[in-house]
Amino acid sequence: MALDGNAIVGQSGGPTAVINASLAGVIEESERHSEIKGVYGAINGVEGLLQENIADLGSESDDTISLLPNTPSAALGSCRKKLSGEDFVRLLQIFKAYNIRYWFYIGGNDSADTSHKVGLLAEEAGWEMRVVGIPKTVDNDLAYTDHCPGYGSVARFNALATRDAGRDTAAMHTVDTVKIVETMGRNAGWITAATALARDEPADPPHLIYLPERVFDREAFLADVKREVDKGRGCVIAVCEGLRDAEGEPLVSFKHAVGTDSFGHKQLGGVGDYLVSLIAEELGIKARFDKAGTIQRAFGLAQSEVDVAEAKMVGEAAVRRACDGVSDKMITLERVSQDPYRCETGLAPLEEVANAERPVPDEFISADGNDVTAAFIDYARPLIGGPLPPYARLQLNRAPKKT
Repeated sequence: MALDGNAIVGQSGGPTAVINASLAGVIEESERHSEIKGVYGAINGVEGLLQENIADLGSESDDTISLLPNTPSAALGSCRKKLSGEDFVRLLQIFKAYNIRYWFYIGGNDSADTSHKVGLLAEEAGWEMRVVGIPKTVDNDLAYTDHCPGYGSVARFNALATRDAGRDTAAMHTVDTVKIVETMGRNAGWITAATALARDEPADPPHLIYLPERVFDREAFLADVKREVDKGRGCVIAVCEGLRDAEGEPLVSFKHAVGTDSFGHKQLGGVGDYLVSLIAEELGIKARFDKAGTIQRAFGLAQSEVDVAEAKMVGEAAVRRACDGVSDKMITLERVSQDPYRCETGLAPLEEVANAERPVPDEFISADGNDVTAAFIDYARPLIGGPLPPYARLQLNRAPKKT
């Protein structure tokens, strides 16, 4: 069962606020296994590895490693690189030169695909190597896992941001009546749904939530907005950048996107601006939009303590399972208790993870498609690491008028 050799770990795809906790988990757990002689880091993932940009992580100080879990973004650097046939030949050359017997790749669907193919390459070449994927994505759209490390923190960020945007709108609603909050999300609306965690009371913002799992209905949207505005408190609307029309096309055409990565993913955005114009033109109501952009996925001050702990846990589990002989699998999170909340780790085949995507399920979306359900709140609330900081709520008791 024991396989002596070195390990290499890489980070891929969009950074998160807790991806380095998984890295720390790999480094620290590797030190507990005598069969792992050293740990290398692939600088900028497989893209850097192909250029032999490799760091000796064993030379880093204990103090530096201890700070990793609370350090956002990808400390090793990241990439979006789809491997070609020649790339695999080069990788095998590097594995042999550095005696790499353990491969840990922290990422999402595309990273799972890369890791699966790396494992097949090694097997076909007769190079014994254990390949284990470590889940990471703020989109929370990986199948076979209850949730993804990185999601709890981006959910906390957007809950905080939406709550504060709601305060701003409430104060200024006689001037700026509607606020659109645009979040990240290509095909799945998990991030947008998390804005519902901003609510302390049922009538609190966001008042409307729209996910790409439901067709965007222009007329229904305008009716929803008008109804909320007529309540006289202002209207805060959370929308996903990936909203689509009845034909399945993005609400804002891809012609507005800039470039694609090697997996064919195009940059999205502009939904907030479009909806502000739509509200102004059709309802004659002034609206503004807020869009945090990529900062939402790697904002250190919004780290969820639960997210940090679980991100480290999956990194540690990847090393333990690899040393037990597991390969071609991704570590998963399995919710074993809701109250009190607790997760354990499991396994899923890398090939199946790579070819699956998990949208927000129907039971988490309201019947009229403009909000989330209580079931979603129960699912997501434990992931953000405790309640949001308390805010004052003035009674605003009116003094008797004297004029």
